Amino acid sequence: MDTRIVLIGIIVTDREQTGEMNALLTEYQEYIIGRMGLPHHEHKGKEIALISIAMEAPGDVINALSGKIGMLPGISSKVIYAE
Repeated sequence: MDTRIVLIGIIVTDREQTGEMNALLTEYQEYIIGRMGLPHHEHKGKEIALISIAMEAPGDVINALSGKIGMLPGISSKVIYAE
């Protein structure tokens, strides 16, 4: 099956949802190349986190993970595809 290399950018504005998000990342760990998280404690009086996920996976797997993450309240995600 054809795979793509992507970065998934994630912004967490509701820290209560990080457990669900981490469970999803664990579920898809076989496709994840690396992960970097940056806490940002003061943004408009709110604590947020910025996370990037590098992965190589088939398109349907990428879309499934990004969609599931983006459906969590207080979390948004976008995918950047390598050419």
